[in-house]
Amino acid sequence: MRAALFDRYGPPEVLYEGTVPDPEVPPGHVLVRVHAASVNGGERIDRTGRMRVLFGSKFPKRVGIDFAGEVVSGPGFAPGAHVWGGLPRGRFGSAAEYVAVHPRQLAPSPAGLDLVRAAALPGVGTTAITALRDKAGLARGERLLVRGASGGVGSVAVQVGKARGAHVTALAGERALDFVRELGADEAVDYRTDPADLGRFDVVLDTYGSSPRTYRRLLGPGGRMVAIAFRSAGDVGYLLASAVFGARRVRFFSGNPKSELFADLTALVESGAVRPVVDTVHPLAETAAAHRALEAGGVRGKHVIRVV
Repeated sequence: MRAALFDRYGPPEVLYEGTVPDPEVPPGHVLVRVHAASVNGGERIDRTGRMRVLFGSKFPKRVGIDFAGEVVSGPGFAPGAHVWGGLPRGRFGSAAEYVAVHPRQLAPSPAGLDLVRAAALPGVGTTAITALRDKAGLARGERLLVRGASGGVGSVAVQVGKARGAHVTALAGERALDFVRELGADEAVDYRTDPADLGRFDVVLDTYGSSPRTYRRLLGPGGRMVAIAFRSAGDVGYLLASAVFGARRVRFFSGNPKSELFADLTALVESGAVRPVVDTVHPLAETAAAHRALEAGGVRGKHVIRVV
């Protein structure tokens, strides 16, 4: 089958379309024909070699952690059923013609939603739900600050925040301010604004990762901060300490969503509360261009890899 591969760590140019054996399908697993996958920050970190201690140097390696497609065979789903889901934590390879996953990694995709557009949501959508609902306990009427609001997770978090009845302030680039307002943000603020001028918040979701001390100071009494990105080892150390000490604790997590969470996301989309935001659709052969575009910044939503 065709798949996006790389034979050495490096810049986006190391990525190419190649062939690998069709996946083995263990008993109790589902074989899915992938229509599309999205580009996520975690696989970019793997591709550069920054985490080679964890992922090793056995090549070729693959990219892609979430996907949308149709069932070929397996328990719990009828052949041809439209599904979306993700690979287990630490596994890459959804940017390929087929994946084999356990049913707990899948859920029916939203009715009427094109599978290529649907692929923009599984990873970032479940991350936004986990961050705001499960980790922060965002409640109706609370003030939410989303840092990096025009990106993959941020663009969904704005929508999830509004669905939970929060007052949403979105930090984004100047050119993206109208875009995040269209997603539902009550206030859209240029990210270069002095944080001291932003006011106080009940919840801060940081999808960017630098200067966590600065944004933690914006929390009011009982405030919660969820950080899903880290820019330096020093920031990681600060966030670890902040998760233990002080009244305004920082939450963070490593995503590994299961079927129930994917189903929750499906329900939000079908209710109209959340919609996928696709920046650009790239064919599988141009996966390198998709990674290059993500690294260039200024993304609005997700870059999607079309497989079929």
